[in-house]
Amino acid sequence: MTCSAECAAPTPATDKRTRIRQLNDQLRQTGVGGRMVMTAGVAALPAHDIATILLAIAKFDAFDQDNDPWGEHDCALLHVGERQLFFKIDYFDRSITYLSPDPTDPNVTVRVMTVMLPEEY
Repeated sequence: MTCSAECAAPTPATDKRTRIRQLNDQLRQTGVGGRMVMTAGVAALPAHDIATILLAIAKFDAFDQDNDPWGEHDCALLHVGERQLFFKIDYFDRSITYLSPDPTDPNVTVRVMTVMLPEEY
C-alpha cells in the first residue's frame, strides 16, 4: 500500500511556504504584522475608494497557479469596481534596507504591502 500526497509528511519547503502565506494573509487581511503603503496614484483617490480597495484586498481569495505560483499569497491583480489594482508584499530586514534573511520569522522581517495602480508598477 502506498501513501498518497495527503498523508505524506510536509517538507521544510512546504512548511516555510505555509508560514509565509499565513503571515502575508495576516497583513493583507488585518493590517497586522507589517506596513501597508500605497502609491501616489492610489493615495490620490477619494478616501471612500481607498477604503473599498483595502477591503477588497483583505477579502481577496482568488489565488491560483497563475497569480500565486509559489503559494505565498504575496501579490495579485484584482478589480475593484471599474478600477484595476495590484498589491505586492515584500520582505525586508528590520532596518528596511535589505531583503529579510528569513521571511518566516517576524522577529527579523518587516513585511511591506504596496497597493498600486498597474501602470505604477
